[in-house]
Amino acid sequence: MREILGRRRKLSLRRAGRSAVLTAALTYATEWQWPVVPGVGLRPGRLRECGCPDPECAHPGAHPFDPGLLAATTDARMVRWWWTNRPEAPVVLATGGRAPCAVSLPAVAGARALAALDRAGVRVGPVVATPTRWTLLVAPYSLEALGELLHRQDWVPGSLRFHGEGGYTVLPPSPTGAGQVRWERAPRPAAPAPARAGRGGGRSRPAEPARPWLPDVATLVDVLVEQCAGTGGDSTRLAH
Repeated sequence: MREILGRRRKLSLRRAGRSAVLTAALTYATEWQWPVVPGVGLRPGRLRECGCPDPECAHPGAHPFDPGLLAATTDARMVRWWWTNRPEAPVVLATGGRAPCAVSLPAVAGARALAALDRAGVRVGPVVATPTRWTLLVAPYSLEALGELLHRQDWVPGSLRFHGEGGYTVLPPSPTGAGQVRWERAPRPAAPAPARAGRGGGRSRPAEPARPWLPDVATLVDVLVEQCAGTGGDSTRLAH
């Protein structure tokens, strides 16, 4: 009897975890209109080996493969189908366009940067964390605008990575080779968009659901560069 109960408990826990990933993917796609696609995931029974053909994959499990990044969508039916068929797949956000962009850095530097921003009274948006790297979600930016910001810096560490148009990042609660993805700073809603009046003075349209508030990258980049200095590298990656 204990063995049967133990099996049921393990099955229940697996279902709960799978449901959490699907629920998160649907929230991102349908409520927040963030285009998502399932990541390649890990090899069954191998917690750190990527499911892609590359035996030396630098981001095990945490990148698109099939379907590719261009398939990212906000369509609820597609999202539900993907994660029903691959319930343990990581949730990959296609950054840029109307979706959030991101800046990522080593976890130690990320913790220092958040502490420095808090001391300075700078409001920070959602922060995604793994055991090795932290990622700050920011308002959409263009590569041209980012280039102008970085041009003002004396030096930008290569360990500071920028995820803009054509890039991606992984969202919680995804399992990856680097460990479980979690929120270090959970998303907080911005003010909801007001209801709009209908045509010809008819019924007003309902207010749009509030999406998470996102800071402008310009308010964060100086502190991120400063705190990331010394973690290695001497160049900038504009997309990941």
